[in-house]
Amino acid sequence: MKQNEYPYRNPALPLEERVEDLLGRMTLEEKVDQLMQITIGADTNPNNAGDGHSFRPTIGSVLSYSGGAKNRNAFQRLAVEHTRLGIPIIWGYDVIHGWRTGFPIPLAQACSWDPSLIEAGCRVAARESYAAGIDWTFSPMLDVPHDPRWGRVMEGYGEDPLAAGIFGAAAVRGYQGDDPSQPGTIAACLKHFVGYAAIEAGHDYAYTDISSRALHEIYLPPFHAGVKAGAMTLMSAFNDITGTPAVVNHYTLTEVLRDRWGFKGFVVSDWDGVIQVENQGYTSDPAEMCRAALTAGNDMEMNSTSYRNIPQLVASGRLEMQVVDEAVRRVLRVKFAKGLFEHPYRDEVAPESVSLLPESLEIAREAARASMVLLKNESDTLPLKTTLRHIALIGPVATDPEASAGAWAAMVLPETVPTLRDVIGKYFPESEIHFAHGCDYEGDSEEGFAEAVAAAEKSEVVIMALGEGGNRSGENRSYTNIALPGRQAALLRRIAELGRPVVLLVSSGRPILYPELEPFANAILHIWECGHGAAAGCCDILTGAYNPSGRLAITFPRSVGQIPIYYNRHHRARPDSHSWNGTYFDLDDSPMYPFGYGLSYTRFEYSQMSVSVPELTAQVTLRNAGERAGKETVFWFLSDPEAKLTQPIRRLIAFEQIELAPGEEQIVTLHFDRMRDLAYIDPTGRKVFEPGRFILSVGSEKAEFIVRAE
Repeated sequence: MKQNEYPYRNPALPLEERVEDLLGRMTLEEKVDQLMQITIGADTNPNNAGDGHSFRPTIGSVLSYSGGAKNRNAFQRLAVEHTRLGIPIIWGYDVIHGWRTGFPIPLAQACSWDPSLIEAGCRVAARESYAAGIDWTFSPMLDVPHDPRWGRVMEGYGEDPLAAGIFGAAAVRGYQGDDPSQPGTIAACLKHFVGYAAIEAGHDYAYTDISSRALHEIYLPPFHAGVKAGAMTLMSAFNDITGTPAVVNHYTLTEVLRDRWGFKGFVVSDWDGVIQVENQGYTSDPAEMCRAALTAGNDMEMNSTSYRNIPQLVASGRLEMQVVDEAVRRVLRVKFAKGLFEHPYRDEVAPESVSLLPESLEIAREAARASMVLLKNESDTLPLKTTLRHIALIGPVATDPEASAGAWAAMVLPETVPTLRDVIGKYFPESEIHFAHGCDYEGDSEEGFAEAVAAAEKSEVVIMALGEGGNRSGENRSYTNIALPGRQAALLRRIAELGRPVVLLVSSGRPILYPELEPFANAILHIWECGHGAAAGCCDILTGAYNPSGRLAITFPRSVGQIPIYYNRHHRARPDSHSWNGTYFDLDDSPMYPFGYGLSYTRFEYSQMSVSVPELTAQVTLRNAGERAGKETVFWFLSDPEAKLTQPIRRLIAFEQIELAPGEEQIVTLHFDRMRDLAYIDPTGRKVFEPGRFILSVGSEKAEFIVRAE
């Protein structure tokens, strides 16, 4: 029988039959290669040291951008047409927030509170990267961080497990579409499984001490949501979870992921994740690393080569063949489901034919302006009048496209990203814009201060564009100090002394410290790192063409000393009213800007809240009491004040965006469920409902109610 006549080549057969037929024809060496991922040439991620490996056409996966569809096809042709079984390679890459068209970093996207925008952005990224030869992205990141010193906070969706799961599911839908075998889709990968964000002191790659309860209550739920959304793959994490590294953790990778959740796809390690268990003190024996990872449920090894030990482990009886077969089965299942056997190649189209399209840039612009958060607007400084005669634009962000592109920007070309200086004149056509660089992101030089002062003195209003710089956040970007670096705060203070109204724009990939900035600005707009739409989206808000609607998905501390700080903490033993209540003596205990915070150019009022217990519904009247149309995110928080397992002060159970015209009001209804919303998760991951008293809050409204046993 010829290869093209084998049953696994028949797309009309059920997927599982095709998988079993192919698996039964493979040698052990062919199986081993399917469980390995290599790079070709130098890897473009600076955190991934090494120049790649020698290419083998039987390899399971390649992690690198090979230079487009033409190069991918050449390698793929060797795999499909010049090997015994013709198994296609799956091409992976870090497509995090766009490919050529840059979108807001995921943390910023979360502040839009609009899953449809996240889905739309991921759909654009999938189309563009697919055309370039990518099959599979290592996104979305569903880690739940409580420490902004960790640089990878930019890569996830904030501090709330429910929100992270909803946004992650939207990303999965955007990447994979309704049918992941169709052109223009890429496979999603939920990372990092699990608990990576629980690192100590913001250190990357560090130990995590996670209780069983925290694991099930905080860190696992977003991944469960992503699995239910159909994510095809997961990535195991770098961290050591309370003594057992994630990559060899049978409980999380098999007992939870496969046995409880029914996940059928495959798990890939993070870069060198398998061999790094030696650094964590687990084992120094590469063969044991391989055996432990595979047996735990880590199917594919990224970059390192400990899985080369599989044949000798099987021969010696240390590794059961059925473990190897199950891992290969999972990898093949994804390749068949992805349609790689029917469509192994890519049409060789010019990048410009699919990238930076007008409709894609418009989605990027909408996502950017929806993600930005207005933190202060003293005396209605914003929006600015477009008839101003003189405006000063000062700061390093104003001309830096990489600040907008942000970390993990894939193939975004900085020269294609508009800057504030590029676009601001279009929004203020009657104004003369006086630009000054002011200072660099880093360093102690104040040489540019004089030029900045001169520009400000000529102007009616000063726009200060400050920030972290595009590469200060991201992987391996931990900092003990999350204040703006260099002399930027000093520059702001110097400009504020002139007495002009100051609008502060801050670009960053993490929460930053505002106490040294806030007193010196009349208005503050946190613009994050928002990609191609950053400059236009920001100007839409500055001019009032767009009413800011972003709300923080992560808490901003007053001081590094408050970290970790997050909204859904548990009660202290003594209440705030007690004279000895455990709060700080040297600092206000509250955050600088809390989770869910954000201002608008209009005012929203909540009233007439009610809860109906028999129907398990709640209602509240929301009214736009201002003079502009606006969008409000309605957050529903639940408190369970008495439980046998103590509960957070409050936790988010639902959110919804409502857009209202001036003077318009709407009754907003919440339908809640006993087990989904009122139950808590015990240390085994089991949902427990305790009848009793609950408190539901929304906006300024709060209602107590009692739910009895059925």
